[in-house]
Amino acid sequence: DGNIYDAYVIYPKSHTSEANFVEYFVYQIMPDILENKYGYKLCIYGRDIYPGEDTASAIEKRMQKSRRLIILLTHQLIDCTEHAYDQHIALYNALIQNNTKVILLEMETIGTYEKLQESLRYIINQQGTVKWKKEDTVHPESYNSKFWKQVRYHMPL
Repeated sequence: DGNIYDAYVIYPKSHTSEANFVEYFVYQIMPDILENKYGYKLCIYGRDIYPGEDTASAIEKRMQKSRRLIILLTHQLIDCTEHAYDQHIALYNALIQNNTKVILLEMETIGTYEKLQESLRYIINQQGTVKWKKEDTVHPESYNSKFWKQVRYHMPL
């Protein structure tokens, strides 16, 4: 199908203690399980977009060459007043162009989704989220967990 990546990963980029786990999850756990164990190819900002590249066009090109978009939902992402460029492009591709499936990973208990932007709420109503649970944090690399089985279910074949 001309795509290079199985999924483009969107996550909040910040330097809080909460973000430390999210970055560890994105840069260590996800590649270890999805790439090394199951053979998927992920595109992760900061790892697969190179210094000196025009960031905006690099993000768009990588998303267009991805079969799925994975968005990590955290309180930090929800409380952020300005949404990241990659999140805007992802939601536009998913909802307006309707050519990319979105996988929402709820990394914390969000509770009510009222604070989420309308486009994310729409996707949640259509397909729900894959929830990361506290017990997954104890053994995050347990690739046989219900969480990873659900993620793989939504990934391309």
